[in-house]
Amino acid sequence: MTARKKRKRLKIPTIKRPVIHNEAPGTVTYTGKKENTATKVEIIDYSKNHYKRIDSENIDDAFGFETSEHITWINIHGLNNTKEIERLGEYYNLHPLIQEDIVTTNQRPKMDEYEDYLFIVFKMLHYTDDGDFVNEHVSMVVGKDYVTTFQEADGDVWDSLRDRLANAKGRIRNAGSDYLMFALLDAIVDNYFSVIETLSAKIEFIEDQLFEDKVEDDITQDIQVLKKEILRIRRAVVPLREVINRLEKTDTSLIEVRTQNYIRDLYDHIIQVSESVDIYREMIWGLMDMYMTTISNKMNEVMKVLTIMASIFIPLTFMAGIYGMNFEYIPELQMKYGYFYLWGAMIAVFCGLLWYFKRKKWL
Repeated sequence: MTARKKRKRLKIPTIKRPVIHNEAPGTVTYTGKKENTATKVEIIDYSKNHYKRIDSENIDDAFGFETSEHITWINIHGLNNTKEIERLGEYYNLHPLIQEDIVTTNQRPKMDEYEDYLFIVFKMLHYTDDGDFVNEHVSMVVGKDYVTTFQEADGDVWDSLRDRLANAKGRIRNAGSDYLMFALLDAIVDNYFSVIETLSAKIEFIEDQLFEDKVEDDITQDIQVLKKEILRIRRAVVPLREVINRLEKTDTSLIEVRTQNYIRDLYDHIIQVSESVDIYREMIWGLMDMYMTTISNKMNEVMKVLTIMASIFIPLTFMAGIYGMNFEYIPELQMKYGYFYLWGAMIAVFCGLLWYFKRKKWL
């Protein structure tokens, strides 16, 4: 009995799974990748006739502003120092689950309402000068007279807001912490438009390459990168739309009625961003189809040329085959100019076929 051949087993590559921190709820464990970021504290204390800014690396400088008669914005850079985050959370009586969400960088954008404050999580999106896409985890605690923001690292989109606070531009120095919350979120959403414009330019560049037949070898990798970027943008925008919708409809005493009108306008902006994301998502998905269509068209052109060449040489091969047979008596072989007549006939067939193919617009 013939022995059966052993089937070669398919070798499945080992997939590196993410580390899951299976700890008790409320445990403050940093889950990001920026482990060596020094904690920096930026404090802006302001009112209509008062402005004071403090830049420090000591978390203790953020204490004591709860009794201030002014509005205070405390911005914390660096989430990897969890002990400092816990100290700040204990001082301002933040729930342990909030402290956990502050340092959980993969947390989905959301809003939690508490008796004395609101907690909001969102993503800060931007492109670096080298064109790399950055998705930074940011959280915010909004109290009666203060707003505390937590960032993973230095650099943000709030420089124009700092300038307005420093130079008393606009209405922000005359408003409360709820308007500061709106201004921070408004800057985030406005920057989403900038990200969308950059993404649109990338899509148009690849489309131009496909239409102009200047396809590079790594264009499929570029399309895959765009797919990943649009998915990350969508994961940031869609949940934030829900958050702003809740802010618009909430009846908390921390948000004044006049600020609700600005939040309603902010909701219109995030809807516009969300719709743009969906449009560009479809366009990116269509880029791969367009690329495959381009490759298919090139292959069809090659096959058309080869088919025409074969069609031209079939009758010529037939004629050469007849007069190449080894029969003893073929009348044309005895003709003095038979060789030249055959060449003339083959050239005539060749030209006739070319004329026919051009008439049919196959060439």
